[in-house]
Amino acid sequence: MSDSSNSGKSGTAAASPQPTEPLVKVIAFIATLGGLLFGYDTGVIAGALLFMKHDLHLTSLTTGMVTSFLILGSAIGAICAGRLADHFGRKKVILVMAVIFMCGSLGCAMAPNVVMMIMFRFILGLAVGSAAAIVPIYIAEIVPANRRWQFVTLQELMIVSGQLIAYTSNAAINEVWGGETTWRWMLGVACVPAVILWVGMLFLPDTPRWYAMHGRYREARDVLERTRQSRMVEKEMGEIRKSMDSKSQKNARRQKTISVWMKRLVVLGIGIAMLQQLSGVNTIMFYAPTMLQATGLGTNASLLATIANGVISVLMTFVGIMMLSRFGRRPLLLVGQIGCTCTLLAIGLVTWLMPETVRGEPDVLRSYLILAGMLIFLCFQQGALSPVTWLLLSEIFPMRIRGMANGISVFAMQMTNFSIAFMFPILLEAFGLTTCFFAFAAIGVAGGIFAIIFAPETQGKTLEQIEKHFKKHLQDDPAPQSGS
Repeated sequence: MSDSSNSGKSGTAAASPQPTEPLVKVIAFIATLGGLLFGYDTGVIAGALLFMKHDLHLTSLTTGMVTSFLILGSAIGAICAGRLADHFGRKKVILVMAVIFMCGSLGCAMAPNVVMMIMFRFILGLAVGSAAAIVPIYIAEIVPANRRWQFVTLQELMIVSGQLIAYTSNAAINEVWGGETTWRWMLGVACVPAVILWVGMLFLPDTPRWYAMHGRYREARDVLERTRQSRMVEKEMGEIRKSMDSKSQKNARRQKTISVWMKRLVVLGIGIAMLQQLSGVNTIMFYAPTMLQATGLGTNASLLATIANGVISVLMTFVGIMMLSRFGRRPLLLVGQIGCTCTLLAIGLVTWLMPETVRGEPDVLRSYLILAGMLIFLCFQQGALSPVTWLLLSEIFPMRIRGMANGISVFAMQMTNFSIAFMFPILLEAFGLTTCFFAFAAIGVAGGIFAIIFAPETQGKTLEQIEKHFKKHLQDDPAPQSGS
């Protein structure tokens, strides 16, 4: 096919930008409601803990369990959803995910005791992990190559928007209905976007690449015709067909293990995913009110101050999306990692060098300097590190293992997140803020070295061209490629 001969030209898709079809925008908005729910359900616990700890009599151990078991569930949800999405389709997994979001949110809101709360937080986590693993893939596979960075990073924007909504609603609900049961309203609100997501996905197609992976080329072409300009359909269909070459697929089905270069790519994906969490970002997103309260701020002041975290996250995600088109993936990843590490070191120095009290009263200046450090940290995290992480994970894996590999990477990310979220209240109580922030800064140095050595650049390439690039550069044994 004449289109296939041009598929190796990496600049083709990016050199001639085409307008985005209206259906693509609708698909991206509805699908990323999963990201909004991800953000809300991970962010809402920050304020809810201040009330829940009295109503459910939480200790530092059970506080860590309530917070972290959602993340444990999300790790399991991610790895299961990745495999299921490769087999049953991206759309079906997102539909099931929406139902789990609804059930989990209602269960958490009505939990009578801490055991039931932990159980439903785990169930809710299954949906959070599915959203993290599948929504970016769904969008990356369905949007045009030259718009992929824009729409995949919309997932990150929706995550931080969900967290901002959570922080704002926490403060508003406390102001209107303040009391020990306030947290139940905070957790129950998430049912609304879950219903919208489920209804919306009923009317959307699956991705052309998933259809092609299962030999359903007519449906793949139909989706391309609805989401691309007509002149781009044949070219992209040719690239998809070439990547799904029948002989190589026959060989792939015979193999019990994936190719060497694919394994190396999965390891790279795991490293990139863990890098984002090892910065300690979710200690700030989950425990900011708790930390600020520990520095002397009152409950209301801590909740209001946390809203600033959400506002900065949303604004800087916009900035990150704009910078991605100009600077590419690798430079932003490096800037984000280095900036986060330096800021964590600065916060650690503030907590170490400044006294906790002045004339017997909590040092308010110290509290606000710590808050300022958190905000600067989030500028680097949400403006660079997080958007690039989600984008790279949606791009770097070959079609045949994309769902599974992304699920494994997000599993590693969320297990790292779980470990940090579970241990942080215990470490904070045992060692204090200073040691915790210095520890994250030390880990950040190691993460920066990893990013400098291994961070890839994928800008301006279709998914098929990215696959071809990694296959060429990571495969040291040419024998398995003889069939392709």
